[in-house]
Amino acid sequence: MLCQEDFKPVTLADRNFFERHYALYPQSHSSNTFTNMVCWNHFTPYQYAYVNGNVIISCTTEGVTRFHPPIGPHDPELMRALLRLAMDVSDETPLVLIDPDTAQWIQELEPGLLLVPDRNNFEYIYRVSDLAELPGKKYQKIRSQLNRFRKNCTHTVEPIIPGNLEEVMELLRKWHDWKGCDKNPVLAHEVEAAFYAVEHFTELPLKGFLLRVDSEVGAISLFERLNADTALIHFEKGLPDCEGIYKAINAKTAAALAGEVEYINRESDLGVGGLREAKLRYHPHHMVEVYSLKRPNCASPELRLGIT
Repeated sequence: MLCQEDFKPVTLADRNFFERHYALYPQSHSSNTFTNMVCWNHFTPYQYAYVNGNVIISCTTEGVTRFHPPIGPHDPELMRALLRLAMDVSDETPLVLIDPDTAQWIQELEPGLLLVPDRNNFEYIYRVSDLAELPGKKYQKIRSQLNRFRKNCTHTVEPIIPGNLEEVMELLRKWHDWKGCDKNPVLAHEVEAAFYAVEHFTELPLKGFLLRVDSEVGAISLFERLNADTALIHFEKGLPDCEGIYKAINAKTAAALAGEVEYINRESDLGVGGLREAKLRYHPHHMVEVYSLKRPNCASPELRLGIT
């Protein structure tokens, strides 16, 4: 029977394990990536269990533990064991980030369960050629802003390498102060995750670019290959010194990736209004949809899970 003692913390030492497993079971959502887990461990401690060829991830936020569905070959008994454990230890949303195929399988196994779309965690997928070239009328406003940046700001772009990591850290410090992160816990946690990514840049499967304006680093982009046809942008940060700098680093990153992948995953909007509008403005090609399991409204969850 699956229990919490089967789980252990995700650490840097687990990178090879996750890379081997994800080579067999490629991921499409950023939350399951090894980079995401180790960078956000300070806020949402991640643990995992390896059972019958499946990886099961758990995360604990503000004292509440939730689970991701098993990643590996379909195992009905393991899924039912996970549902029992999740119902036992979690809150009203015990299982999260369920992809559509897995959601359909769960409902075939346990038709009485309630699975609902989690729109705030849908991830935005763009054609890399659209972000690099900004074609047609729908991108006209973005092209105009980018052209103004290129006209008004003397800039250069270079890869992030060990020799310029301290400059990247300095940009993050400036961004932290500019955004008032001391008074905004959400942004503070995000910056801490970005600091971790930079501090462990050579230990993670990351690449990146920095953009200099008048020789000073004004924007950065950190990304990795997510699967065969998609790159994932983990962090993108820019300072307000020159209007359009985010559009510039976005376009540069896309242009560099154009020969390698077809799509770019720019993660979710977490339900933040302004962020959602900004992501929609770039016209995503499609979304990575995910579902959450809602606890049954009955006194005995075992009855709804077909447990006798």
